[in-house]
Amino acid sequence: MQTEFQKPQCKLVGTDGNIFALIGTACRALQKAGLRDKADELRKRILTDEEAQSYYEAIAIILEYVEEGA
Repeated sequence: MQTEFQKPQCKLVGTDGNIFALIGTACRALQKAGLRDKADELRKRILTDEEAQSYYEAIAIILEYVEEGA
C-alpha cells in the first residue's frame, strides 16, 4: 500500500498514550515534513479502513509513517 518516502522523526515515547493523541502527533510530524497526503492516509487507515483492530495495530501503522525519536 505504501510507497517509499523519508519518514520524519516523531517523539511518541513519553507523550500522551491516548491513540488519538498519538495519531495527532504523528500527523503533525508528517505535515511539518511536507507529507500532508501521508498524514491523511495514516488517519484514514487507522480511523476508517478498520485496518487497526487494536491499539497495537494502530501503533504499528503509525510506525510505518514516522520514526520514533527526537
